[in-house]
Amino acid sequence: MNSGVATRVSAARVLDAVLHRGSSLKASLAAALPALADPRDRAMVEAIVFAALRQRTRFDAALSQWLPKPLGQRDHEVRALLHAGFAQQALGMPAHAVIAASVDAARALGRPHQAGLVNALLRRAQRDGLPAAPADGDWPDWLARRVRADWPRQAAEIFAASAQEAPMWLRVHARATTRDAYLARLHEAGLGADVDAGLADAIRLQASQPVNQLPGFDDGVVSVQDAAAQRVADALAPPAGARVLDACAAPGGKSAHLAERDPSLRITALDVDPRRVRRMQDTFARLRLAIDARAANATHPDRWWDGTPFDAILVDAPCSATGIVRRQPDVLLHRREADIAALAATQSALLDAVWPLLVAGGTLLYATCSILREENAAQVEAFLARTPDAVLEPLAARFGHDTGFGSQRLPGECGMDGFFYARLRKP
Repeated sequence: MNSGVATRVSAARVLDAVLHRGSSLKASLAAALPALADPRDRAMVEAIVFAALRQRTRFDAALSQWLPKPLGQRDHEVRALLHAGFAQQALGMPAHAVIAASVDAARALGRPHQAGLVNALLRRAQRDGLPAAPADGDWPDWLARRVRADWPRQAAEIFAASAQEAPMWLRVHARATTRDAYLARLHEAGLGADVDAGLADAIRLQASQPVNQLPGFDDGVVSVQDAAAQRVADALAPPAGARVLDACAAPGGKSAHLAERDPSLRITALDVDPRRVRRMQDTFARLRLAIDARAANATHPDRWWDGTPFDAILVDAPCSATGIVRRQPDVLLHRREADIAALAATQSALLDAVWPLLVAGGTLLYATCSILREENAAQVEAFLARTPDAVLEPLAARFGHDTGFGSQRLPGECGMDGFFYARLRKP
């Protein structure tokens, strides 16, 4: 099949795996994209899939209105192909090319008897437009209620921002070059970008790019990391030469950022999954950073800690990921209400386990990419109540909304992801 058909087939199969078989978006893309040789085709598949997942409810409404009876379980690939076709039209791709390639893709998927249906529905979408859907339509009811309860004044903006494409932020390696020098390299390469004066190492691209198109990426000059995640280094701010623990470190970006800023830091980066640790080690090697990355469970320090206290600890805890829905839209498909209590219990266990490892006078930063109070402000409030030697230190306004127990950045604010930060000191 030609590349246009192959990309539509690939997008449909990824969407089928995510929508109908419970697969994660990241894993499904990782399995599908290497089969496409042209990076432009890989980029197109990603764009189609993300657009389809961000407008899932809208596309389902179209199928519900336009089909005399719902598609059956055996038609899941065709449903996914139709979502991919609607997404391409929503992205502004030429309608005739979208329709022709999608019809051929139906045949390539072994569904020649449904090629006419694909043609008719995509032509109707071109002619009539797609129906509107509420901004929170893709959110499970229980989760939308939580967001409204936690953020009643900002809920509408949260839902709207979470449905938008996320910008691509870069982190410049402070010991390899300066931000201004790298910005000039981007402009020389014809890539539009801008900076935020309050973010020392961050650059925002005007359009996302494959990493192999970024000057100096393979040489460790730059990495991809959202600006909200880059704020972690500012919030923790360990002193020179400090012994630092990153308790939940994968994929390693925050440890790397700390080491890029200060090579004198002695960083231990933990993760429970050996595969993720190997990927961290590859990242640190690309960036030429000496970081001790190891597979270990931070909640069991008796199995890995050498007894020497840490001067600073980062707990970037596992969470609901509700602050990064725009980057991981499948969160809204896979998250279950019972997950929140389980995640909160893990977060609590992490804080209790690593706090004794912190030296007197040391700092612990608790962070999540969640926007839910149970995982953030309520988690910190409960920890302070049971930990008499912990003191909350206020953070500046640039870290987000003051919740009374930490700072919350909401999705889309200043172009950043949703993120929570709470800085705790041991007197």
